[in-house]
Amino acid sequence: MKTNVQMKRPDSMRNAFGKSFGEELKRYLFMIIGCISYSLSTRALLDPNNIIGGGVSGASLLLEKLTQIPYSYSIFMVLINVPILIFGFKLMGWKFILNCFITTATLSATGALWELVLQDASVTDNKILAAAYSGILQGIGIGLFIKYEMSSGGTELLGRLTHHVMPFGTIATHVALFDGLIVAVGAFVLNEQPNIFPAFESIMYVMILIVVSAKVSDLIVFGLTKAKMCYIITEKADKIAEFLITHSPRGVTKVDGEGMYSKTDKGVLMTCIKSNQVVALKLAIKKLDENAFVIVCDANEVYGKGFTHI
Repeated sequence: MKTNVQMKRPDSMRNAFGKSFGEELKRYLFMIIGCISYSLSTRALLDPNNIIGGGVSGASLLLEKLTQIPYSYSIFMVLINVPILIFGFKLMGWKFILNCFITTATLSATGALWELVLQDASVTDNKILAAAYSGILQGIGIGLFIKYEMSSGGTELLGRLTHHVMPFGTIATHVALFDGLIVAVGAFVLNEQPNIFPAFESIMYVMILIVVSAKVSDLIVFGLTKAKMCYIITEKADKIAEFLITHSPRGVTKVDGEGMYSKTDKGVLMTCIKSNQVVALKLAIKKLDENAFVIVCDANEVYGKGFTHI
């Protein structure tokens, strides 16, 4: 007698995180690239120009300058982060903390590597350029961390911990307070002038760094593809929907509604289009129903037919 037994092959390529070996390899590869970019911004641009940014990176650079211990930036990175990770273990779980520890170690190692390579050389003495380009490099690093679900802990995790103990404001408020404190202390402590105005100038450079970093990290996370979400409220929904389906590869969804003021039946059409199609859409709607009510919103991430494959 023949028996057909189908053996279930164990997925040995899956780890404890539920990701395949290839996915994990990709995550850690881009984490390393992010660490290289982030630490380069500190060693090549911020450090030579005495600009102290926020986060544990900024605190470590400040302590290195105050103690004047060679190669201590990387040591302080670990010394500050490890207690935060230990306290965050119960709140965040071991998987998150392990990822944070690996990222912290990599960030410290790349910082030490850049210090050896650069030997305190300054890429530019222009502090505005240093802040702007540092923002680009940090934005690349932060964007890659977010996109590939990595974190170094730092003030972000510290903000989560303090918010858990003292739940005032939001987590972002706690993080901003820690970062602001580091920036302010760095600006005033490293100010060698008899007046305080250079310290405020240093804070302005950090503001440039923060804005540029935020924009670049958004670009890394969301990409260059920008779309528009359109809501069309009209009494001629079927006619407009037919036109859109015929003249555009985008899908259209109809929701039945009622005008609460006019008490008339209306259709609500929802569609996502590319930014360069907005003008054509408005002209078409005006031609088909000039009384339609149209709302156009920004859509940062759109997945599906006609856009990025999910």
